[in-house]
Amino acid sequence: MQKKIINSVVALIILIIGYFTTTEYNEPKTPLPKGKKHEKYYQTKMCNKLGGKIEYVLFDKTRVDCLTKEYAIEVDWAKKWAEGIGQALYYAEITHKKPAVALIVGDKRDDKYLKRLKTVAKEFNIKIIILEKE
Repeated sequence: MQKKIINSVVALIILIIGYFTTTEYNEPKTPLPKGKKHEKYYQTKMCNKLGGKIEYVLFDKTRVDCLTKEYAIEVDWAKKWAEGIGQALYYAEITHKKPAVALIVGDKRDDKYLKRLKTVAKEFNIKIIILEKE
């Protein structure tokens, strides 16, 4: 019983964090060094492959990075794994889809973030999609 209460409190905190960390979408304003790609590049590539809707706008003007028939997917860089969880859970709750986080990973330095994501994802049934940094 106590574990159930703790899990519920953690889920509520994650939902609240997700709600307050989501912002309206803006095109990337700063140019990246040659060869680097914005998050939107990975989001678009993945979502097109899955046949989802890119930047699906919700009633509160927040946007799901990719909405498929089954999943509400949040795309984030590895170091933003925690924000990704909150947003994915929030979007899933609002859209009545399953939550998913697509994590953009580069090298071994990102392993710690992936491990953290896996720990929480297992507990809250969040699908993980790995996007290799190009």
